[in-house]
Amino acid sequence: MTSPTPSPAQPLAPSPPSPPPYRQIRAHRPTPSTLIVYQAYSTTIATAAVADQNLSASPSFKTTRMTWIKPSWAWVLYRSGYSYKDSRQSRILAIEMTVDAFEGLLRKAVVGEGRGREEGKVRVQWDPERDVWMGKLGFRSIQVGIPGVLVEGWVEGIVGITDVTERARELKRVVDEEGEVGLGELVERGLVPVETEVVVDEELRGILRMERGREEGEGEGEVS
Repeated sequence: MTSPTPSPAQPLAPSPPSPPPYRQIRAHRPTPSTLIVYQAYSTTIATAAVADQNLSASPSFKTTRMTWIKPSWAWVLYRSGYSYKDSRQSRILAIEMTVDAFEGLLRKAVVGEGRGREEGKVRVQWDPERDVWMGKLGFRSIQVGIPGVLVEGWVEGIVGITDVTERARELKRVVDEEGEVGLGELVERGLVPVETEVVVDEELRGILRMERGREEGEGEGEVS
């Protein structure tokens, strides 16, 4: 009696990627020593900043006020409504800074709403991360508030400034008009940057309370 021919082994379906830890810093890294943070500004501030490669080139930019930076592309899109929310957030800037400078700010941080108002303290909030369709995800994204006393020094250390408003608007057009476009295709089109973990040491993890989790009952902060 002839033995049945065994069926060829079927390839296993790839496992879905695991979600990031509840609190993790992620950013686009143009070079090993730099990363990108985002903020949305008025046309007056953004035009001068890009032309001079100096965020404070316009007198409308106040170095005495707290300014917020966000390494998450999706979160700045959410906060600014893809740049359509209001005239004060009509231009989105990608700001390249060194990893060392970014970590230096974080070492001066306190975490949580209503804290960090004291002189020289950076304010950190862990807000719900978003996807580029504005859906809320099950893990957090870091927002960094730089107090006025530190803004001038931060501005002087910026490596480069790029206006990415048109990228944001084209992304909104694609997700609105082209239906089920996958994240991989959006990355291939250059509409979504690849963001990877920014690994920090244990001391900094402690300052940022990165081991805390959902049990804290965090809300969504009111950042600009």
